Amino acid sequence: MRIKGALSSSSFLFRRFCHGSPPSLSSPGPGPLELYKRLVRQGKLQNDIHQERVATELDDLLGRLRKYEIDMEDYHAKMARWEEGRESERRRLLLEEAEIKQKGGLWIKGKDRNENGFLGKWMSRRRGAVEPGVGKWVSYLNREKKLDGLVGQRPFLPIAPKGIYLYGNVGSGKTMLMDMFYGATKGIVQHRRRFHFHEAMLEIHEHMHGIWKKERETEEEASSENWGGGFRWISSLPLDAKVKEWLIGEEKYKQEVQRKHILSAVADKFLIDRLSNTCGASLLCFDEIQTVDVFAIVALSGILSRLLSTGTVLVATSNRAPEELNQDGMQREIFLDFLAKLDDNCKTVHVGSDTDYRRLIPNNKADQVHYFWPPNSTNRANFELAWHEVCSEAGGCVISTVLPVMFGRSLEVAESCNGVAKFDFEYLCGRPVGAADYIAVARNYHTVFISQVPVMSMKIRDKARRFITLIDELYNYHCRVFCLASSSIDELFQGTEEGTLFDMESFQFETDIEGGRLRRDVTAAGTLGTGPTSTGLEFIMSGQEELFAFRRAISRLIEMQTPLYLQGVQIMHPLFRQQSSQQLPAHTSSLSHSPPAL
Repeated sequence: MRIKGALSSSSFLFRRFCHGSPPSLSSPGPGPLELYKRLVRQGKLQNDIHQERVATELDDLLGRLRKYEIDMEDYHAKMARWEEGRESERRRLLLEEAEIKQKGGLWIKGKDRNENGFLGKWMSRRRGAVEPGVGKWVSYLNREKKLDGLVGQRPFLPIAPKGIYLYGNVGSGKTMLMDMFYGATKGIVQHRRRFHFHEAMLEIHEHMHGIWKKERETEEEASSENWGGGFRWISSLPLDAKVKEWLIGEEKYKQEVQRKHILSAVADKFLIDRLSNTCGASLLCFDEIQTVDVFAIVALSGILSRLLSTGTVLVATSNRAPEELNQDGMQREIFLDFLAKLDDNCKTVHVGSDTDYRRLIPNNKADQVHYFWPPNSTNRANFELAWHEVCSEAGGCVISTVLPVMFGRSLEVAESCNGVAKFDFEYLCGRPVGAADYIAVARNYHTVFISQVPVMSMKIRDKARRFITLIDELYNYHCRVFCLASSSIDELFQGTEEGTLFDMESFQFETDIEGGRLRRDVTAAGTLGTGPTSTGLEFIMSGQEELFAFRRAISRLIEMQTPLYLQGVQIMHPLFRQQSSQQLPAHTSSLSHSPPAL
């Protein structure tokens, strides 16, 4: 059914573009400015001069990306030829050096040669015996210098257009505008990713752990008699064993130089490694940049700096201006370097509206049946009735299952049915779980029921943070949410007689979170928690950052109850997107409202 009347939302309408345009739209489609003006003309958005100005900036960037894509395709083609030629020449030089050592008899033992005496040691040095440390470094540099002369310098990277860093108040339309831009880049930019903060942190750690594990395995294989670790090409060479050992040593040293900074290796995997074709420009859209702890500052600074240095265009959103991201002064030198890189590569744009547009979405109170409060007998009965009706529409039986989570972990789901699941608050937020678990839930269930949601206070502030992270991920994946709560949405974070939730003198979370160590130890497998452990690195969040998080959760919960948001579930959620080229099955009838006309 088509929505009639003026709609004033700026938070949902183009979240459908988070992972590409809907099937009904051709690619490439209209730019963000045209989309914005069209929605204003149709009465689906309230005109806002700040939002229109941002849409204009994004539209200009889209135009520059069209040319940049062509430039980067040419650059990557040249780089592929250059790297192939350089590697071929590098191996040729290595083999020449190895043959010289072989012919010189450097490692040949003989009766006429006193290797232990002064003369023998002096002759060994004269014949080029490899010295540890400085010797390897000099050898590596000399070889690289020769390669520069033989192959030529690296192709010049095209100058990337400046990206955009959007910041502003909760509900001002930052995410909507970024997603409108992201959707418009389909068919224009080959390599593009959209991350929410929690998802990015998990993927960063997953890559870091994978790189560390691969390096350890490579070292173990290379030290074996089978010449493993990617050096098998050496085993078939007609050289002495000692010469082969020297070759492996040189290869390993090259890898150590290239992997000196693990964050650079992670950054290279963020946009390119997972794609088969490396040609073209790279775009990273990053929603809700935060620097809530040392890991976030170090990881984001290293990875984003690397991506920006290699031509990636960044479009980001945040509640804070860049210089205000690190108010606690953690890792100041690293953070200042990151700010300088961000300033060189991004234009900072303030979305100046003070209006939370999510609160202006028209909503028929008679139709608001997704948030039940207070938890009296009537509302409990209605909540359970809604659960049974949705499960009946979904078809099949209610079963228990085990949901795979990142890093080989799992989450038990006691009640689920064809994309629908039910949990209680304590199970999801009262235990040591975190963003990885919530992402798994959001990806696998388009409808989530949550019962026994309490009013948040300082006494359960760790649970409050988990609940906020849960809402963030359910919103990010565009899930439908039913809640049975102790208060209205507006009063959910107001505190109880035990105290308020917001306390300037005590804003640290003290709960032990499983996997919290992973913010410091990439050698361990697990998941990032939503808070710190009571030992080691402390999770510190400023009081102002807390307020942002609470306000954002309230704003999103309000929007998630509206018909306009609910219509987008079947368009946006991954389960339905997988079926986008086929007719939706009958059990999705409860979500089958047509999207608003564009």
